[in-house]
Amino acid sequence: MDLELLTQQTIEIVRQASSFIQQEAALFSRDKIEYKDLNNLVSYVDKEAEKLLVAGLSQILPEASYITEEGTTGQEPDPEALNWIIDPLDGTTNFIHGIPVYCVSVGLARGKELLLGVIHEPSLNEMFYAWQGGGAWCNGKSIKVSNVPLLQDSLIATGFPYYKFEKQKRYMYILELLMQKTHGIRRMGAAAVDLAYVAAGRFDGFYEYNLNSWDMAAGVLMIKEAGGTVTDFNGDDNYLFGGDIIAASGAHKELVEVIRGNF
Repeated sequence: MDLELLTQQTIEIVRQASSFIQQEAALFSRDKIEYKDLNNLVSYVDKEAEKLLVAGLSQILPEASYITEEGTTGQEPDPEALNWIIDPLDGTTNFIHGIPVYCVSVGLARGKELLLGVIHEPSLNEMFYAWQGGGAWCNGKSIKVSNVPLLQDSLIATGFPYYKFEKQKRYMYILELLMQKTHGIRRMGAAAVDLAYVAAGRFDGFYEYNLNSWDMAAGVLMIKEAGGTVTDFNGDDNYLFGGDIIAASGAHKELVEVIRGNF
């Protein structure tokens, strides 16, 4: 499998889906919102973008299966198979409210082994991508994680739970601690964007729980290829299908210690 070629082909398919999303952004009205459950929003834009992605990806790698947020393929996913892992519109709530922080995220994995990842943030026209052994890139330029070694000098990103609030108090306590131990905390509202920014050295770390594989697959590979470290909240490797993630550069160990000790 030529991963570099496959990545370039994936980029073009992702770009087409992003173009559709941007066209619809100018026309979208809130009466088109649907609710999957509490505060978990979706729109026809998510669904149609996913269909575009699946149709294009099926042409370049027909043997792969799919793990998708909107389930438009109708497949029962096998996490151990060769899978495209797709979030057609990460940051749907931002998109619906006209906040220009959202993206298309596509990863390819064989089981837990990540092979390639592409994230496009259409509002800034930034295309982040990586393939196994090929480094991480943004718009044709190599990217690396930051070289900040200490948590006290780091800018950290996170996401707030918008449903499943059982662990909210512990999570907010960690937020309070990190507000005091870092340069600051940012909440962008799109986990894939956060991960891409860690890979590019803009954020020094990111953590969140209650995520899905499509939120993180592409971004995780980028961070690894850019020289960063990714674990779950326990410092282990059960993040892709485990739901919680810590991704960082030099301050990863400190970040794990704060979160593991209090969550």
